[in-house]
Amino acid sequence: MALRVLGIDPGLTRCGYGVIDVEPGRRARLVTVGVVRTELDLPVEQRVHGVAVGLERVLDEFTPEVVALERVFAQQNLSTVMGTAQASGVVMYLSAARGLPVTLHTPSEVKAAVTGYGSADKKQVANMVARVLGLDSPPTPADAADALALAICHAWRGPARVAPVAGAGGAALTPAQRAWAEAERASRR
Repeated sequence: MALRVLGIDPGLTRCGYGVIDVEPGRRARLVTVGVVRTELDLPVEQRVHGVAVGLERVLDEFTPEVVALERVFAQQNLSTVMGTAQASGVVMYLSAARGLPVTLHTPSEVKAAVTGYGSADKKQVANMVARVLGLDSPPTPADAADALALAICHAWRGPARVAPVAGAGGAALTPAQRAWAEAERASRR
């Protein structure tokens, strides 16, 4: 039986989404892909609402079983981080309201799962997404391809685990997951 995964590349201007069905043998099939867009000149609360309305339609129409969401990382551009965090909150709220589990995946984890290389560029990721899904060309814009990459990563790797860095539990983590787990532990001190 196939697992239906919704991948979300969060953002307020462009929030990419991709839904795939994945068979137990890891064969993935595209269900839908797209981007929810909001206008830059709208007040932020209207942009958040626009993302919510667009994602509600996707959730209602395609009924995923799980949601894979990109983990927000600090960047140089504060407004980009804020928009990404706000869109992520919308995704988490809508998913929780439907009883759907949400798993966060780091960008390097997604790149490694899809391309085999955690530092792959966007073009390499998009090309592998197209190859995995049997598409004639990579999905555009990049936000849509990234959302599909998140869904593929989740389906192939399962939920990201934040376990202790040392010991048996930490041995199964990727380097990015170990770094994130260490950062989370340090923030609690």
